[in-house]
Amino acid sequence: MIPKAEIHCHLEGSIPPKLAVALAERNGLVLPPNLFDEKGHYAWTDFWSFLQSYDRVCTALKTARDFRDVIYTYLAGAAGEGAVYVEMFCSPERPAALGISYAAWLAALVEGIDDAERDFGIVGRIIIICIRHLGPERADAMVQAMIAEPHPYVVGFGMGGDEAKFAPIDFAPAYRHAHESGYGCTVHAGEVLGPDSVWASIRDLPVTRIGHGVRSADDPALMEELARRGIVLEVCPGSNIALGLYPDRASHPLHRLIEAGVRVTLNSDDPPFFHTTLGTEYDHSGLDERALRKIARTTIDASFVDEATKRRLLEEVLP
Repeated sequence: MIPKAEIHCHLEGSIPPKLAVALAERNGLVLPPNLFDEKGHYAWTDFWSFLQSYDRVCTALKTARDFRDVIYTYLAGAAGEGAVYVEMFCSPERPAALGISYAAWLAALVEGIDDAERDFGIVGRIIIICIRHLGPERADAMVQAMIAEPHPYVVGFGMGGDEAKFAPIDFAPAYRHAHESGYGCTVHAGEVLGPDSVWASIRDLPVTRIGHGVRSADDPALMEELARRGIVLEVCPGSNIALGLYPDRASHPLHRLIEAGVRVTLNSDDPPFFHTTLGTEYDHSGLDERALRKIARTTIDASFVDEATKRRLLEEVLP
């Protein structure tokens, strides 16, 4: 089995249906039956219904323990597919809305990460993400909270949400604060919107990675610039196809990006919603073992984990 690593997966988006039901039952809730299809998978038809389905799943989360169980479950499954390292996108917005303090939420995630490393040998870390359409002020506040209560497992800052809302430069103060405080930075761009969103992100934000970024393949000059600067794309083919960006894997630009010299990684994004896993992304990539091992090394190299852990993983696990 090829050792794997992942740097683009959303915490709440990783909840499998069985766990969602179990968490709801534990919290005295019943999830709406139309959340699932006849096979027990999450039911949705387009991007907006996906977001609605995502939000309904999240209603099962009520306690800090729930968040611990989500990250532990995902890390356990990823380890079973050969993953040695995972960075999880985690937003403090949802626990805050539930009245869970940042410290209690973070402690629960840390417990899940430690338990998974003890049980399966996988290393997990956290990237705190703001939600773009909630605006730059919320992003500023989130970075300030992250810096005020540091933890070695919180290694980066990022941004998800609606690409069409606001511009990257609006979030430059938050990103600059995170970067100057020693956190790695990434941003979702070039998924729903085109190459211009990636150009704006690499021009106005101190990012070394782009979440998705696949629309960069529409602009040869942009691919050349990404390759020149060594900026890494967090590519999620299964997600892109499920959401209709591309009709199938044959038309997905993964191989074109690689051929252009762009550094890419393979990731699962919101795996149970898109009927994928990290292992599936590797298995269905159309790449040979040598190329996949290179991607795994690129993933570790581009990660925001501390240098000692990074060296250990590269030397011992992915030589």
